[in-house]
Amino acid sequence: MAGVGRVEHDLLGDVTVAEDAYYGPQTTRAIALPTVSGRTAGQDATRLIYYLAAIKKCAALANQRIGGLDNARGEAIVQAASEVMAGEFATQFPVDTMTGGGGSVLHMNVNEVIASRANELLTGNKAFSVVHPNTHVNMGQSTNDVLPAAMQLATHDMVTQVADSVAKLVEVTGCKAAEFADVVKLGRTCLQDALPVTLGQEFSGYRDMLARQEGRLRALRGDLLVLGLGGTAVGTGVGALPGFVPTVYQLLRDEIGLPVEANPNLFDAMQNADIYLQASAAMKSLACGLSKMSSDLRIMSSGPRGGLAEIVLPPVLPGSSIMPGKVNPALPELMIQVYFQVCGNDLAITLAVERGELELNVWEAVVHKNLAEAAQLLALGTTLFAERCVTGITANRERNRSMATSSLALAAVVSAVHGYEVGTDVAVNAANTGRSVREVAEEKSLFSHEAAAELLDPMSLVDAKSMANLLAGQRSPDQDAARRPGLPQADRT
Repeated sequence: MAGVGRVEHDLLGDVTVAEDAYYGPQTTRAIALPTVSGRTAGQDATRLIYYLAAIKKCAALANQRIGGLDNARGEAIVQAASEVMAGEFATQFPVDTMTGGGGSVLHMNVNEVIASRANELLTGNKAFSVVHPNTHVNMGQSTNDVLPAAMQLATHDMVTQVADSVAKLVEVTGCKAAEFADVVKLGRTCLQDALPVTLGQEFSGYRDMLARQEGRLRALRGDLLVLGLGGTAVGTGVGALPGFVPTVYQLLRDEIGLPVEANPNLFDAMQNADIYLQASAAMKSLACGLSKMSSDLRIMSSGPRGGLAEIVLPPVLPGSSIMPGKVNPALPELMIQVYFQVCGNDLAITLAVERGELELNVWEAVVHKNLAEAAQLLALGTTLFAERCVTGITANRERNRSMATSSLALAAVVSAVHGYEVGTDVAVNAANTGRSVREVAEEKSLFSHEAAAELLDPMSLVDAKSMANLLAGQRSPDQDAARRPGLPQADRT
């Protein structure tokens, strides 16, 4: 490859590397290929690059301690890796996010940048004259164990970020559950009228669902810290000097502040990538719950005049280019679209995890890309949903109570006292005449006016224990016998 710059060489021969580039020949060859994703590792894999550099730093320190690397080279590599971790070479990772070759391209991009900077520190020149990206920066390591280890650490950060965003929504939803505790409304099953609930009870369901999703995400973090670093190419550890593995793990724990440990079976660690599938599944489960909640909010806020209009969502955008005054549920719809995308990402991850062959899964690029995208969508989307939508929801109290009071499902109370057939008769009569269940029940002398006012108050029906006591006070042995007329009197117990 001709051009102006320094000449380096790799397996395929000499390569002219741009003079101002810190990367080297393998990265230069990679970026000469047409881009596929249109995105670079420097844009999409910043945490992955951070952890790759952290491993390089700790590996250099470990190799110094066990006598495999001289202090001059080791100290230069450590300083260069620290600078990469600090983001000082963010523009030097131009390889495509989507690459083949089991991740070697990105790994070598990192090795080359660190080697160039180390050489610059030692000689004033970036050329690989003293520190070599493979011989020294990659000493005792392989793409096959380093990249998955860095990916797991990056995934740990992603999962934590998503869980933290969910924690905010759990708090906001819990506050709404308390605020709406006395807002009685019509419950619905199969989108049809059902027994009353409170809006607070509905929001308590959202709150606990979200807390459960948060818990699942946080529970994954420990498994993500069990790494295959030290397995080198195939799990045998060939290439690492004696003492390297325990030393590098201790140094890595100190460097990143996380309790990383070696997988007791490095062959398992390198063959199998199911930990990413678990992370993706947890994010998909969260996205599914958020979508269901968002769908509910769209339904409850429908209107404002031709729909349910049980709640009002805070407006964030005008809703129509032609209809003045229309405001759409933009943020719930955003979260539903996030769900669609996360499901698609999960499928890609599933296929990539399943396709690992023999001693290695080489599909890290598509796994990381889709995990990172899903995590970003969920973390940012959930935060926006909490702050700009859920926290500002208000309830239409009078409309909610009116619909709850008029529900034919209140006939379930009649059934509980007088039997299903009587309850059905009341419900049909109310439906045909346009009257309430309470009005028909009083007309038929099934309850006194006072009893009907208490039993058929929608707020009475939202507390199971209180309602059970009220019903018990209405039933008599004669009523119980009447409900089972086929039994001899002596058997009516």
